[in-house]
Amino acid sequence: MRLVLITGISGSGKSIALNVLEDDGFFCIDNLPVRFLDEVIGSLAAAGHERLAVAIDARSGDSVEGLKQSVGGLARHGHDIKILFLNARTDTLVQRYSETRRRHPLSLRVPRDGEPPTLLEAIEQERELMSVLENIGVSIDTSDLHPNVLRGWVRDVVGAERAPITLLFESFAFKHGVPLDADLVFDARCLPNPYYTPELRPMTGQDEPVAQYLRAIPSVRRLIDDISAFLHAWLPHYLQENRAYLTVAIGCTGGQHRSVFCVEELAREFRRIEHVLVRHRSLANRLAGGA
Repeated sequence: MRLVLITGISGSGKSIALNVLEDDGFFCIDNLPVRFLDEVIGSLAAAGHERLAVAIDARSGDSVEGLKQSVGGLARHGHDIKILFLNARTDTLVQRYSETRRRHPLSLRVPRDGEPPTLLEAIEQERELMSVLENIGVSIDTSDLHPNVLRGWVRDVVGAERAPITLLFESFAFKHGVPLDADLVFDARCLPNPYYTPELRPMTGQDEPVAQYLRAIPSVRRLIDDISAFLHAWLPHYLQENRAYLTVAIGCTGGQHRSVFCVEELAREFRRIEHVLVRHRSLANRLAGGA
């Protein structure tokens, strides 16, 4: 099993690291006590899981000291293990806790004869507790890192491949308004309209006679090629922002002919390189109304 252990100081970005691995197909568990690690791995392996990411931090208490021994035993059993230790400067941690208004995990541990620790005291207590783990894995200082940079570094260290982006191509009718879920909107109303050809009027952009009509018009091909070129040029930038979905909406007057045809053509092209979904809003409404 591929096992990634994420540990370090609270507030240093462990949740970000865990989330990016979950997006990349890892089974993820937060705040797992070390003593349960072997049992969980055995159970998940028996269930067919091959990739596991576990966050272990100060909330596990004294059990973090047993992590080194556990890692050695897991390695001897053939598991591929990578360990990330995330850290940050104290001033950065104080600022993050101030912005999120969350409690530090150790601030809830009140001595029987004392007062709860301040935030600074809790951070220093955690540093001392977690110091036994600082040198057993790859250490990343997240103090000045943008979250997207941290996501990329986590993928680099773990060797995880990015999850494929889902491209949703959606046709719609401008007369009903632009869909709220659209990330990119293109207007096909500038193209010749098959609606004005009587035999094509009842058909849709999915029907071959309409497709043949539109394929014969050079401006239709140019619009599709321009949208395709835009997506090829800018899709890598959306991927850098760790987008999981990108909705490309193409509209015409009624959402029946031109936009439907353009969506079908673009979907056919991009299915070769990405995960693609197709939605035709107006056609779906027509079917629902006729049912």
